[in-house]
Amino acid sequence: MILSASRRTDIPAYYSEWLINRLHAGFILTRNPMNHAQVSKIALSPDVIDCIVFWTKDPLNMLDKLDVLDELGYKYYFQFTVTPYDKSVEKGLRDKEEIIKTFCELSDRIGKDKVLWRYDPIILNDMFDFTFHKEQFSRICSKLGRHTRQCIISFVDIYSKLRTDILREISMDEMIELGKMISSTAKDFGITVKACCEKSFLYEYGIEQANCIDRILVESICGYSLDMKRDKNQRDSCGCFESIDIGAYNTCRNGCIYCYANYSDVSVVNNSKRHDPQGELLIGQVGDNDKITMRNMKTNKDRQIKLF
Repeated sequence: MILSASRRTDIPAYYSEWLINRLHAGFILTRNPMNHAQVSKIALSPDVIDCIVFWTKDPLNMLDKLDVLDELGYKYYFQFTVTPYDKSVEKGLRDKEEIIKTFCELSDRIGKDKVLWRYDPIILNDMFDFTFHKEQFSRICSKLGRHTRQCIISFVDIYSKLRTDILREISMDEMIELGKMISSTAKDFGITVKACCEKSFLYEYGIEQANCIDRILVESICGYSLDMKRDKNQRDSCGCFESIDIGAYNTCRNGCIYCYANYSDVSVVNNSKRHDPQGELLIGQVGDNDKITMRNMKTNKDRQIKLF
């Protein structure tokens, strides 16, 4: 099974100590986001966890724990977001130049195949216009080109709660113009560009569909074939394979205005106070009315005999 850590929050940035404690304990508890009283118990043995996919904007706090992951026998890779936006958009992040240094340090430590760069989401407005993205994307490419092989892009999705003066819908013509520029620029630095949950109109410009949880990449990391299915819990246009997410909504402190995983800044503050690095749950404790169910966990290792 693939463990996703996490689409819902930045575990490497804020909850890495908790995760390491849970890996040592051999299990984790997660709440169903649609039914708070429904709790799943997930076995974390490396025998059933084929790979951990980390999603992060700043894994600095995770760097000193990589040896533990290796010693425990876990395989993993990082989806690492580096964008050019300032604190008007991503108010909780460190200085971007320092984050880029962390990206390079992580890549040097685990290998550039295991650190995928996300230029995501692309925001287009009067402040962040085409010229801005052209200059900034090239600048970041020049710093990350020797430290990653792949860049995953997406264009900002405007949910009702995200409508602000900074965010607006991006037209197809604008996507094409940006896509052509990004693909051409990345190629100069030896970086392949893929698009997350985007339409096929970008294919002709050298941008294929991204599988952020990628069977081929996981197989190369694990060293064996995997029997995996597409993740039906994601959007129809998503190319990801099945995984179990261990994060929780309203817990990420990065403060990104485009975030779909935080509904309330007040909830984020309150939930953060309820986090216990020694706890079985990411946030809070198990209550009397909670129902704990053991999740059926098994490796995705393909045990079929290959004749050719």
